[in-house]
Amino acid sequence: MSEVTVWYDGACPLCLREIALMRRLDTRGAIEFVDVSGEGPTDCPVDRARALERFHASEHGDILSGAAAFAAMWRAIPLLRPIGLIARNRAVLAMFEWMYLRFLRFRPAIQRRLRRNEVQAANR
Repeated sequence: MSEVTVWYDGACPLCLREIALMRRLDTRGAIEFVDVSGEGPTDCPVDRARALERFHASEHGDILSGAAAFAAMWRAIPLLRPIGLIARNRAVLAMFEWMYLRFLRFRPAIQRRLRRNEVQAANR
């Protein structure tokens, strides 16, 4: 059984890159990664639209989003565990959440650029 479940947008090229990296770092297989971008049912307890607009994870049955969800994922990965443990501090987590909210502003532009690059690479 997985320690952490992560729900991610499999239609997002940025998300796919990040999840691919996390899968490689998850040497213990402690994380279950669930793509919520498709039309089929998922076990995601969060509304699909909410799950696609913000990162969500479950740790010990608690549903987390944003920086708290990232911190839960990091705690399950030995290499990133120290960062995840530091994020248990409310002030540190608040800072990570502030950074995550700023990132969300730029996410659509980054996604468009990555999609454009993928199309250009496919046409070569």
